[in-house]
Amino acid sequence: MQDLIAYHRLTDTPDLVLSEGLYSEYRFEPHYHIDYHIGLVVEGVQRQKFQGNTVRLAPGRISVMPPGAVHDGISDDQNAYRMNTFRISPELISHYFTDIYEQETDLLHSGTLFSGAMIENRLISNQLSQIFKLLQSDGTLSSVASEQNWLNALAPLLAQLYQQTPKPVKGGLSDKDIYRIREYCHAYLGEKISLEQLAGLCGLSRYQFLRRFEKTCGITPHAWLTRLRLEYACRKIRCSDSTIAQIATDTGFYDQSHFNRAFRQAYGAAPSRY
Repeated sequence: MQDLIAYHRLTDTPDLVLSEGLYSEYRFEPHYHIDYHIGLVVEGVQRQKFQGNTVRLAPGRISVMPPGAVHDGISDDQNAYRMNTFRISPELISHYFTDIYEQETDLLHSGTLFSGAMIENRLISNQLSQIFKLLQSDGTLSSVASEQNWLNALAPLLAQLYQQTPKPVKGGLSDKDIYRIREYCHAYLGEKISLEQLAGLCGLSRYQFLRRFEKTCGITPHAWLTRLRLEYACRKIRCSDSTIAQIATDTGFYDQSHFNRAFRQAYGAAPSRY
């Protein structure tokens, strides 16, 4: 069975992207996002590894991954599965949080308000599935019905997530180290970044940095940086009029051909289809 992956952008809400896929052989290698991802398997089962635990995502369960949470994904028992995902920017999640709870928060921007979670709630799952179909059909979130249904499903979901705080990693990098690394890479994303530079930000040797980084993040610095470049490329694709070639350059890829290969491998589709 051939894998099929499609992305849908809303005309009035660039900070929300929908993706739907039929996955048979495609494997999500360990990766992370700079946005919040709410995933629903609508048919079949996905096996997912997160924080050292293997879980199964089936209809009725909701997978929520905040920015920076490393996870993977593969079909369970080699059977195909269908999955729908809401990709929401930290800015938009923060806006919804303020709207629902009438309080400001900056934690959502750093992805530290809650950890990744697997929530079993068929009612919310069904609500989100219905909203997905509605948004996919309308291509907009501006109608009263769409916003009403979206907020009514999001409110109880955020209420459960707000109770789940990230667990510190022993023997890894500190939160300040991760913050410095993230800010440095954001600032110099279009340039060459060396392991020595990243280790120096933390006052560590390259070897000690490698060990602590992988223990903290679950992937190597190279894989993390490549993913960061790709994630920001996604944001530029949906929020700017830049060409694919310019986006490849701006996010630090050698050339458009290298960028296209990396993008297709990560997202299952060409940049022009995102």
